[in-house]
Amino acid sequence: MTAFMSLSGELIVGGFSGDPSNIERVLARGDLGGVILFKRNIGEGPEAALRWIERRLSNAQGHRPIFAIDQEGGRVARFGAPLVKLPPARTLAQLAPLEGANGAPTGDAFLENAGFIQGREIAALGFSTSFAPVLDIHTHADNPIIGDRAFGTEPPSAARAALSFARGLERAGLFGCGKHYPGHGRTTADSHLELPVVDASEEDLMRTEFAPFAEAAKAGLPSFMTAHVLYPALDEIPATLSTKIATDILRKQLGFRGVLFSDDLEMKALSAPIEELAVGCIVAGCDALLICADEALQERARVALDREAERSPAFRARVEEARARVFALRTKFPPRPNLEAFRSFIVDDARRAFDEDLARRLAVLS
Repeated sequence: MTAFMSLSGELIVGGFSGDPSNIERVLARGDLGGVILFKRNIGEGPEAALRWIERRLSNAQGHRPIFAIDQEGGRVARFGAPLVKLPPARTLAQLAPLEGANGAPTGDAFLENAGFIQGREIAALGFSTSFAPVLDIHTHADNPIIGDRAFGTEPPSAARAALSFARGLERAGLFGCGKHYPGHGRTTADSHLELPVVDASEEDLMRTEFAPFAEAAKAGLPSFMTAHVLYPALDEIPATLSTKIATDILRKQLGFRGVLFSDDLEMKALSAPIEELAVGCIVAGCDALLICADEALQERARVALDREAERSPAFRARVEEARARVFALRTKFPPRPNLEAFRSFIVDDARRAFDEDLARRLAVLS
């Protein structure tokens, strides 16, 4: 089991609460694919987060893990000032066609620039991804979790806006992550609290929910994140655990070639033991597993993956496939913390011009 102790761990992106010493040791051993930080971890501010990432890299012996944070804009933003404050995705999309101030870009170029201005600050702190953009379509007015996080209510325009934003992120050095595959916009329940069920036909789902992900796959977006949502027309188990959704449709039908992250396996939508969830997600087609707070669950997931890899040659091959995809992503988008660049980006002419243009557009929209 020795070889797979670290290989399986590289499929896990973990979070922590409180004392970081244990996760720091796991990272130093190379037994974790990455870390996701939350507000609870960055209370001392962005520069403290940068220094923490720098120390992890110096102790990693050549291992370059993923450092992730949710920084979509709007209500999903772990960092506040002095980082750029973006409005929700829906508002960004509404601002895009407005006339810019002093020759500022409009349309797709405005959205790409928004992604770039935000992305370069996050990348300079040492993060690999901001887990954006949202590719969900806001198709249900009572949706408790997506709402204005979506770029729109119609698949073509929402996909175009989201992918424009993603181009800016990638230009800044972050990998884009389209979420929540195959779509969370039609739900009436919050998957953090319970399992949402979407009763729609396969034809309807393919025409709406799946459409932006199809466009993103065609555009080469580097990663997606799953939705812990049940689609009875497609399968009797949630999308995160469904081979039909996470492999057959995603890889064979949509042609997606990137990394598929699970959403957080600690969410209440999934009720099985972590061992069953970890193995089931990898079997279904997930390449990386988010376990966002409980380090004991991360260890149990690693052990379960190791054991299954030793028991099953087919599962071992699946682990190797997933690991290769994650390694390629980490290699293409390595963490590059740069304090001098960060301090420049938050006050330079490009940032000031963007802030002024954004304020002007918001005033017009209101």
